[in-house]
Amino acid sequence: MLADKVSVNIFGKLSKDLYSGYISNGSFAGKKVYVISPVPVNELFRGIIVATAVFDKDDERFIVAAENSVYYEPELRQSISYLRNTELVSIKCLYEKSCGAIIYYIAKTSTRILLVKNNNGRYWSFPKGHIEIGETEMQTAVREIKEETNLDVEIKDNFREVSEYCPFGRIRKKVVFFLAQAFTDNVKIQREEIAEYIWVDIQQARKLCTYENDLRIINKAETAIKLK
Repeated sequence: MLADKVSVNIFGKLSKDLYSGYISNGSFAGKKVYVISPVPVNELFRGIIVATAVFDKDDERFIVAAENSVYYEPELRQSISYLRNTELVSIKCLYEKSCGAIIYYIAKTSTRILLVKNNNGRYWSFPKGHIEIGETEMQTAVREIKEETNLDVEIKDNFREVSEYCPFGRIRKKVVFFLAQAFTDNVKIQREEIAEYIWVDIQQARKLCTYENDLRIINKAETAIKLK
């Protein structure tokens, strides 16, 4: 479904970049969809399914965009917000973007970094969360850190690392990590999101984190911390 190529017959323009139509080919032929396009579209639009959205009254529709375009949830919600007399209940997107940080704390004898384990995860990583409408990447990181750990942090300059992967086959995740300093190690986790947390030194972090992207970011963070 997500990432499937489809052809859409357009039958209406709803806003400057939102159109209504129906799929004209394949197993979803006849299904009503919304098309997002920053440029005017003709009667026939070819693209891929970038999201599935459920509206009130159990009305599920696909959202289609050009094959080479990338739309994250905040942008899709913004476009859909122009719809009248309907309410978005849930949305599942092909592209997901999160922001977070490698948080370090300078103790008396060593420098430690914070690892967390999500409720739905089995692996140690770093605090992060989905970007929201109107937020910058840095604002998302600071907000998510506060929500998940209750820590107030200082984001350091000149550190921005990107991790991209496909954990569930078709969904394509992009995570932006900053480097942040905490001035206390007193963590209060958000139980709805975080199962466990631990402060560890760099060597322990390398042993606990198993993903190649995380290890790369730890190495970059170690170098940056030494330069601070």
